[in-house]
Amino acid sequence: MDAGLLVLRVVVGLLIAGHGVQKVSFRFGGDGLAGGTEEFRRDGFRGGRLTALAAGAGQIGSGLFLAAGLLTPLAAMAAMGVMTVAGSVKWPKGLWVQHDGYEYPLVLVVVCAALALTGPGRWSVDHAAGIVPWPEWVAVAALVLGPVSGLLTRLVLHRPATAGEGMRHAQATE
Repeated sequence: MDAGLLVLRVVVGLLIAGHGVQKVSFRFGGDGLAGGTEEFRRDGFRGGRLTALAAGAGQIGSGLFLAAGLLTPLAAMAAMGVMTVAGSVKWPKGLWVQHDGYEYPLVLVVVCAALALTGPGRWSVDHAAGIVPWPEWVAVAALVLGPVSGLLTRLVLHRPATAGEGMRHAQATE
């Protein structure tokens, strides 16, 4: 079981961190901070560079902490938050990733929830530091606060489309 948790944490954690690196740099095929800022603007978010930096930092930090098994429920909570925002952006496109749907963010949210519930396993910084097992209420709080924080972020930072933007979007999808 510990080997499986290690593989899951490392692969998912590094993928989440890499996705964050793409938002703020040209590494891993990213478009730099200007590209990350433009992505958020295109998706209807306020905040510009600050939003891109916060999302990138959240993904990099939570991903690296997950990979290491460090403060695992908190890292999972942060990752669930940023991936909930991503899923909310893709929601109107449906489930499947072939149509730019929310399938992938949903999988990451579920994996992070599972890691918050199971813990990181013996081969983790949490175990080496002697801070596991985490109390159940911490995992439950992470399961609730992660997605709720993502939805609140979406609510606060997302600006409604103007009539002109809605018409351009409708024409672009025809």
